Amino acid sequence: MEYQGHSKDQMHSPNHSDRSTWLVLPLFAAACAVVTVILLLSSGLGSRVHLWHFRTGFALIKTAGYIGLGCALLALVSGLISIRKRHAKGILLSLLALLLALAAFGIPLYWKTQAQAYPRIHDISTDLQHPPAFVAISSARHAGVRYPGAAVAAMQQKAYPDLKTVVLPFPQVEAYKVALLAARDMGWDIVAELPAEGKIEATDTTKWFGFKDDIVIRIQPAGNRSLLDVRSVSREGISDVGTNAKRIRAYLSKVVPESVKP
Repeated sequence: MEYQGHSKDQMHSPNHSDRSTWLVLPLFAAACAVVTVILLLSSGLGSRVHLWHFRTGFALIKTAGYIGLGCALLALVSGLISIRKRHAKGILLSLLALLLALAAFGIPLYWKTQAQAYPRIHDISTDLQHPPAFVAISSARHAGVRYPGAAVAAMQQKAYPDLKTVVLPFPQVEAYKVALLAARDMGWDIVAELPAEGKIEATDTTKWFGFKDDIVIRIQPAGNRSLLDVRSVSREGISDVGTNAKRIRAYLSKVVPESVKP
């Protein structure tokens, strides 16, 4: 009897140990995926709170993408092994790791694809011949406030042909009030209100990296109507990945909803 009992313990113990061993790979894959997601999320947050330069944040995004791909392959292997061993916990952990890893890989890949679809410019204006000029914000812009010139204008015209001067059906005084209200509604930090000059200057902060982008709005009289122009410029980088154009469209849709078509 003692011999038989001892034999049963020996039979059960290796099996339990074997199943625990097969959890190591899924657990490692899941931990790897979680760390990669944290790395991806911290890339922008660290830049926003000035822990590192934004270019370091970009490098972290790229690194997270590569690690995410590796974690996805690891999760796939651990999942196939867990399915073969009929290990439920291993299957669930591998699935979780795969989803997180694919997200960590897919998000940087999507951003890279998006970046390649936009021109390498970051100064966008509805008036390309005489862009609104910055005055109050000029001291905060180490890159300067001068418009880049004809080459940038040509690239913008090709990429965003819909961005043009908007004609408002009311005088400048009323148009200025509408423009200022819309700027506040956008959540921008209003830097300067110059009703006599028909100008508004503001700064917008991007959500993830905390980039500062500057906006100048100009309202000019045109008889009983007004001409509204907007210029949005990034302080950092070369390409804005369409951010400034999207910002101008969003703003114009608040001023004159019918002026921006989907």
